Amino acid sequence: MSHSAALPHGRSRAITGFSQGALLRIAPVAVVILLWQVATVRAASPFFPPPADIVVRMRELWFSAPVSDGLLTGRFWSDTGPSLMRALSGWLLGAAIGVAFGLIAGRSTRAAGYVDPPVNFLRSLPKPALVPVFLLVFGAGDAMRIGMITFGCIWPVLLNTMQGVRSVDPMYLQTVSAFRIPARTRLARVIIPAALPKIVAGMRVTLSLSLILMVLSEWLLADSGLGHFLINAQRTFEVIDVWAAIVLLGLLGYGLNVLFLATERRVLAWHRNVSSGGRP
Repeated sequence: MSHSAALPHGRSRAITGFSQGALLRIAPVAVVILLWQVATVRAASPFFPPPADIVVRMRELWFSAPVSDGLLTGRFWSDTGPSLMRALSGWLLGAAIGVAFGLIAGRSTRAAGYVDPPVNFLRSLPKPALVPVFLLVFGAGDAMRIGMITFGCIWPVLLNTMQGVRSVDPMYLQTVSAFRIPARTRLARVIIPAALPKIVAGMRVTLSLSLILMVLSEWLLADSGLGHFLINAQRTFEVIDVWAAIVLLGLLGYGLNVLFLATERRVLAWHRNVSSGGRP
């Protein structure tokens, strides 16, 4: 068989494999939604509306704009925009602080001795219990909400960074020491790249945590955001709106996770090549 004939056949096999993989991922979700629809229709409970009704309500609220506007209504941006800003700002700030302190504690045994006790204490505190403290310190504005999200996101990244730094192959450190590589170059070219997979893993965990803390923070004295929409719907007994907000939060979390994984695959492509024995 010639190369020109084999290429279309290879492409068709790739397309078939992709289609089968997508079907395997979608099928369980479709089955769950179908069972949910049947169960809720039969139960006719006012507290558990059918998925079809939830989708209709979501379209009315957030996805009924013209196609030229991407189907996204102004209500979508006014509800999700402030929430995403708070969640992502707190997540990025928490990740930056966690990486900075994790690098210090991971490289210095003396620093780790000072950092470990307060870190283990602070990360064990229930985040909702700290809401009054953040309200007193920052007031009821976005600073309180971003600060609360930041506080919750620091610890997984910090601990993962410490673990990643401490697990750097000693041979790498001995090599850079033998060649008298400057400390700054050693940190940027050896330690951080070696610890990066664990740092990224910690950031992925805190991405979903930032959304949880965002919703919690918006329940208190907020005038915008999905958390504010959700608590208002609960207070006014708009059950269908409660479910619509929950589903939208799930979709946002899923979308952010997909984007993060795509970025992770690109950033850590060299690591997979090295782990599989290929060239970096």
